[in-house]
Amino acid sequence: MTLNFYLTYILLPILIISVILIFIRFLKGPSIADRVIAIDLMVTCSIGIIAFVSIISHQPTFLDITMIIALIGFLSIVAFSYYLEKRNKND
Repeated sequence: MTLNFYLTYILLPILIISVILIFIRFLKGPSIADRVIAIDLMVTCSIGIIAFVSIISHQPTFLDITMIIALIGFLSIVAFSYYLEKRNKND
């Protein structure tokens, strides 16, 4: 088994199924916090998919894109948690 075989036939289907399940959770999420967590998980799965494409196509510049997406995802979660804390203090 080579790395390309392992990535293509095992990891990519797992990532695609997880994105579909996370999107269903995003649509059904009863609260805003559940939806934000689903979006954070989708960002994490997209980072995995982009890293997969980077390894398969031998383009290391895609890894820079994953770092930028991870930073944006982290900052958005921090901003949302700050918003929720301020909203709970006002109530």
